[in-house]
Amino acid sequence: MVLPGIQALFGFQLIAVFNNGFGEKLTSAQQQIHFYALFLVALAAGLVMAPAAIHRQTQQREVSERFIWLSSRLMTASMYPLAVGLSLDVYLIGCIVFGAATAGIAFAAALFAVLMVLWLALPRHERNHYG
Repeated sequence: MVLPGIQALFGFQLIAVFNNGFGEKLTSAQQQIHFYALFLVALAAGLVMAPAAIHRQTQQREVSERFIWLSSRLMTASMYPLAVGLSLDVYLIGCIVFGAATAGIAFAAALFAVLMVLWLALPRHERNHYG
């Protein structure tokens, strides 16, 4: 379920670079930040897709406990670069929409905090409480 969203985001990030307004609305430093965000989203996609590649090449007809453990670790690891990449994009959009870096920083930080709670703190809390 995560992969289609990451792929859509990556596509929009790529389109933005080839849009006429990219060079006009973003400074050189902001364009570099966009590249970092794009790279992090691509990294997250790679981490999310790795379990499928591993499964197809090693254990096509079975699912081992090790594979489940590894898949879970890779999915969890993907959340960090995805959260940072999304937050960097929100920062850039905030800078453009509000015309101020402080607004972009505030929204990006708020988004990052919410994503960390939803994707990492809440699952850990549930695991400790019910697991």
